[in-house]
Amino acid sequence: MTGNDGHDVTIVDACTRRREGGSPTAVLIDDGTLSDSARRAIVQRVGTSHAAFVDADVGTTPTVRFFTAHGELTNCGHGTIAAQAVLLHRRRIKEHRLRQRTGGRTFDTTAIQRDDGIEVWFDQGPVELQGCPAAGLDSILAALNIRSNDMATDDVPCVASPGTPRLLVPVRTVPTLLSIRPDPRRLAAECRRLGYLGCFVYTLSPTRNAATARMFAPAIGVGEDVVNANSTGCLAAHLFATHGHSGIEVEQGHTAGRPSLVFATATPTADGISARVGGMATVR
Repeated sequence: MTGNDGHDVTIVDACTRRREGGSPTAVLIDDGTLSDSARRAIVQRVGTSHAAFVDADVGTTPTVRFFTAHGELTNCGHGTIAAQAVLLHRRRIKEHRLRQRTGGRTFDTTAIQRDDGIEVWFDQGPVELQGCPAAGLDSILAALNIRSNDMATDDVPCVASPGTPRLLVPVRTVPTLLSIRPDPRRLAAECRRLGYLGCFVYTLSPTRNAATARMFAPAIGVGEDVVNANSTGCLAAHLFATHGHSGIEVEQGHTAGRPSLVFATATPTADGISARVGGMATVR
């Protein structure tokens, strides 16, 4: 679609599940003339939570920047999936393998046209894992309105950072997860105080190769994210470190009425545990 400002915007449903749901994400080919305030305004105008701005001189290593209506993000997993899907769609080819520059990193991406959409994978890189201080955890759980007996007994909260820290919070059951009603202002204040992007709350399947999750990030203006692909990569790294599991599929978006699915694998490297994240995308 073309807005009043003359910029063409493509909407992509990123991380769909069986061609349904996914996170609506705006993608624009950016000639570099836009100001950051104009980029934020475009996000607000199109009504998506995030937008990916891809440099016009795409080549084989495009620079991609991500914005919400509140500001720029260091990286965005489902935004990367949306951007790479648009690049493949524009080239009218079946598959590409590119490098992408975002937030000071350059990493590998793959996009493949499938019958049910475009499958995209990207290398998230090393994920730093550390425990959450007890005082900080108590304040976050209070802001999330999660009680101590709601917490999973066979897993522990973890601060995970692929570049930007976020708190991973395990709860006991799916009904518990779906019933969470955070205090957005309190949660935003606590996340800013502790330096967290947000809180990725999840519950694991008995086999630990699947999970259901919700992402709350009011500190960056996203009360609840439909999908947070980078946090799925963080969860894969955490589960590899604590339980030795190398891959996981995570369902998200249920409370938004947009069922979504993200895949991630984790492997040990010389720089620590690295994750690879993937999802299906539909270009509208």
